[in-house]
Amino acid sequence: MSGNGVATNGSFLNGLRVIEVADELGEYCGKVLAGLGADVIKVEPPGGEKTRGYGPFYNDDPHPNRSLHFWHYNFGKRGIVLDLDSETDRKQFMGLAESADIVLDTRPREYLNERGIGYDAMRTRNPSLIYARISPFGDDGPGADYTASDLVHLALGGVMMNCGYDPDPSGFYETPPIAPQAWQSYHIAGEVTAVQIIAALVYRLKTGRGQRLMTSVHDAVAKNTETDIPDWVYCRLPHYRLTCRHSLPSASPTMQGMAAEAALRPGLSRTKDGRWVLAYRTYLLGGVASFEATVRVLRKFGGEGDLGDEKYKDEAFVLKPATNAHIAAHVERLVGRYQFERDLWKDGQDEGLPWSPVRRPEENVGEEHWAQRETFFQVEYPELGKTFTQVGAKWVAPGLPWRTGPRAPLLGEHNAEVLAETSVRTAPAARPAVKAASDAPLLSKHGKPFALSGVRIVDLTWMLASAGAGRFFTALGAEVIKVEHLSRLDGMRMGMGNAPLGGRAERDAATGPMVVPATKDVNRSGSFMEINAGKRGISLNLKHPRAKELLIELIRDADMVVEGFSPGTMDRMGLGYDRLREINPKIVYVQQSGMGQIGTYGRLRSFGPTAQAFSGLSDMSGLPDPYPPAGIGYSYLDWFGAYQMALAMMAALYRQRATGQGCWIDSSQAEVGIYLTGASILDHAANGRSWARYGNRSPYKHAAPHGAYRARGEDRWIAIAAFTEEQWWAVTRVLGVPQWAADPRLATLSLRLANQDYLDRLMNETTATWDAFELMHALQRAGVAAGVCQTSEDRYEHDPQLRHLGWMTELPQSTIGRWPVKEVPVKFSETPPYIGGFLDRHGPSYGEDNDHVLRTILGLNQEQIEQLAREGAF
Repeated sequence: MSGNGVATNGSFLNGLRVIEVADELGEYCGKVLAGLGADVIKVEPPGGEKTRGYGPFYNDDPHPNRSLHFWHYNFGKRGIVLDLDSETDRKQFMGLAESADIVLDTRPREYLNERGIGYDAMRTRNPSLIYARISPFGDDGPGADYTASDLVHLALGGVMMNCGYDPDPSGFYETPPIAPQAWQSYHIAGEVTAVQIIAALVYRLKTGRGQRLMTSVHDAVAKNTETDIPDWVYCRLPHYRLTCRHSLPSASPTMQGMAAEAALRPGLSRTKDGRWVLAYRTYLLGGVASFEATVRVLRKFGGEGDLGDEKYKDEAFVLKPATNAHIAAHVERLVGRYQFERDLWKDGQDEGLPWSPVRRPEENVGEEHWAQRETFFQVEYPELGKTFTQVGAKWVAPGLPWRTGPRAPLLGEHNAEVLAETSVRTAPAARPAVKAASDAPLLSKHGKPFALSGVRIVDLTWMLASAGAGRFFTALGAEVIKVEHLSRLDGMRMGMGNAPLGGRAERDAATGPMVVPATKDVNRSGSFMEINAGKRGISLNLKHPRAKELLIELIRDADMVVEGFSPGTMDRMGLGYDRLREINPKIVYVQQSGMGQIGTYGRLRSFGPTAQAFSGLSDMSGLPDPYPPAGIGYSYLDWFGAYQMALAMMAALYRQRATGQGCWIDSSQAEVGIYLTGASILDHAANGRSWARYGNRSPYKHAAPHGAYRARGEDRWIAIAAFTEEQWWAVTRVLGVPQWAADPRLATLSLRLANQDYLDRLMNETTATWDAFELMHALQRAGVAAGVCQTSEDRYEHDPQLRHLGWMTELPQSTIGRWPVKEVPVKFSETPPYIGGFLDRHGPSYGEDNDHVLRTILGLNQEQIEQLAREGAF
């Protein structure tokens, strides 16, 4: 520990100071920056930040210093109290801002400006300051002044319409869409903001210039869903919710037909003691969950039934939905014969199947794999004489451990200490930058500089969880060279959202769902293009010796190598980290897999849903028992895995630019999920309480009503959250039910919380007569947090705030033409992202940039290229 009480673990953002003026919108972002080594000083108002009042609480004591929510989200920070309505305290705040590298602000739009301490005032005294603001909907636009909550963001952002339970056989959804728990909208916004803050720091190293960053939670969440947006953008295909598995489009034009399809798609299997196993099979063609492997597992237990019959040798028969349902029934019977602790998922993994237990969050604590990765820490609370387990590292970086303390600050704990540190600090000096890509313009399409011009990344990733990270770098001007080959094609090239053969014109002329003919063309997947926007693409057969030599030459002049292979693949190729740093001593090597390379689970097969089930996220979301977990209806940890990988890459790039040193980061999707369950793990450690699902209710930030309520029309829902008495009265006025205010069962918030089943019945009966959007606008005008559970169609076609924020950018693609692409959800004042990068384009067609890379970067001539092509190197 240093003299000021801040942990001095080797890390990435050492020497940087963050001033955090934030509630739940920004505390996760500050926690991430603190974990990376920054000195985060939390500035609270008198009485403390309002999140000190959020549960759960240690020993259920609602004291400001006993909130486990606050403990988790403010781990590693220092804390002071300032009354910003006091002139003396405003001067102290400005002194802190003058000494800061970053200010993180989530206060209402004009709060700091009205007190004369806004960004312009801070910038005058500290021109190199990075000011990052997170707001619910952005600071301008038609929805800027809407009232929000985590539930409302997950509704409007489209997450909830992907999550929930199967419909009944008629296609009627008896249960509402489900919001993933807990606080996921603020996790999404906080993670992407942290990535972009570090990008701004990289630019500052080069130029000395600070800037303003702006994040809208709505914009960030709306971009987080996985395949529903490309399916709608390219094919007008709506998605339907399925229990604890991917929402998917339907081939049927009717709800009854959709329900029949859903019944044939395998999902959870219940154990004898009422727990769950996810015998996952990917929706992608060529997935690892093969029929033969499943039969081998069943045969081991004598449960294969008729699956050895001759007809199952016909691949077309095996792929039929009815056959899949038949196979799943055998798996369900097998799982139902054993208790959860038998760990049948391991038998599936032994056969290469991505099976997983559906764990509770705390069930990962104490496992050897996570111990080796320092995923959990023991944190001292000296004022209590106690030590509690908390989530620790987001990844493993040998020699660069994650922050291990201190525990979250007591109210006003560091006032004297922090306010005595008055010296103005300067940013670290930069190391010489590498040359820019040969054809990179000085300015982006916005007419301003790119933040990461001159950065070169060799990209060996595949699938969303790793490949999605690079798009955050192309958008900032880095040259990202995607390396792939037909012998091991990125599975997303055959993924969702295939562009129609008639292109954009055919899609725009369509009035209903489009059936896009199957194709072997690897350049038509909208999902792939979205994930890889702005990248170069080259084909290299890495089994060919000369192709491998060319890869090594690319690495020699690169800043970074990133990959998403199975753990150990790079070592087997002779390109592990020790070899990489021999080739290039300053290289940054970032890998991402399901469970991580270091540890005992490194060889487990995993997709996003596997990691979600393993981490505890799946079990956390859904209605209370006896309902099964609803989980998250898309590969949430694929997108969040991409965010985390981008965070690791950006932090390592900053450290490389500041010190000249490279590093190796071993990241895992399951660890991403575990990090997001931290408050529930702390509740178990401190109170011995296991997580229990509570649907869409809000037991820790009290509100009632709080849920998704049925609206007029087929499968239309609206999220409504009333946290105060004033909001409750507004709900009764808007709905035209003044008698509710006089109902003794609903007279106070505590009574409404005690009678939520009754209240929810009343709400559903009343809201069902309303158009969802009309009711949302009426409630918002009355100051109530409300949001339609939006579909992909709602967001893409109709959301005025997303349109105002420029959430998508039109980009050309050489095979499928011009299509919209999701932009980075953080605005920069000086170096605004542009998702097309300096190439100004969508994702690459297969091998599209072979000629440029081979000639311009690697210096090969035509004769050499032709010879290598004849040998099969490309």
